Amino acid sequence: MQQGNRSGFFMEYIVIIIVAFGASMLTFFSGFGLGTMLTPVFILFFPPEFAVAATAIVHFLNNIFKLILVGKHAVKSVIIRFGLPAIVGAYFGALALGKLAHSDTILHIGPIETNFLNVVMALLIFTFSLMELLPRLKNLEISKKFLIPGGVMSGFFGGLSGHQGALRSAFLVKLGLSKSQFVASGVVIACLVDTIRISTYAMSFDFAVLEESLGLIGLATLSAFGGALIGKRLLEKITISFIQNLVGILMILISILLFLGVI
Repeated sequence: MQQGNRSGFFMEYIVIIIVAFGASMLTFFSGFGLGTMLTPVFILFFPPEFAVAATAIVHFLNNIFKLILVGKHAVKSVIIRFGLPAIVGAYFGALALGKLAHSDTILHIGPIETNFLNVVMALLIFTFSLMELLPRLKNLEISKKFLIPGGVMSGFFGGLSGHQGALRSAFLVKLGLSKSQFVASGVVIACLVDTIRISTYAMSFDFAVLEESLGLIGLATLSAFGGALIGKRLLEKITISFIQNLVGILMILISILLFLGVI
């Protein structure tokens, strides 16, 4: 193996491990979710549809781990009213990703040549980055009377791009849940969404592409486990607005590069 290839391979692992650890840690006490932060990084190394699928696997295994830690506090009525509609939305979102991934449509935007999936993913990453950067969007709260359509919407974007946490939080925050109930209910709903979307991805994509990177996915999962433990036990009161803003800016940069066809 050439020196350049070895160093690139090493950096790929380091970046994924750091982001998986940090994102999992932050998700316990911030609006950021693991999928929101990890998907753009995986896009640096995989085609967008496989980046979403790889993130979904790490996200699902990490949420199973978190379920063991906090799952007993989940609120059944929230799971039924929001989680079940989210399953429906996730299925159709995952189907939509499969359709986009198999589309051969090439878009010409001025001098830029790209494909439709790259544009959709870039716009979604950009939009959800703004939701983390702009105070008005970061603190968005939506009336609980929209809980069922909110579940469908959150699940749909979870299936399409992995961005489910921000919308889910905007709907659940109005329910008057305790912090432990809020976190646990979100974890259960995320597990439901991940189960459906991964099953649907498996019917649309050739997962042999991911089999070549099982080591990377495994390390990302273990890193996320470590981040979840620290996030739960040690860091719940840390102020992380600087980190949120920094990561949000980096996500916007990745979305622009994706849109331009650079990655």
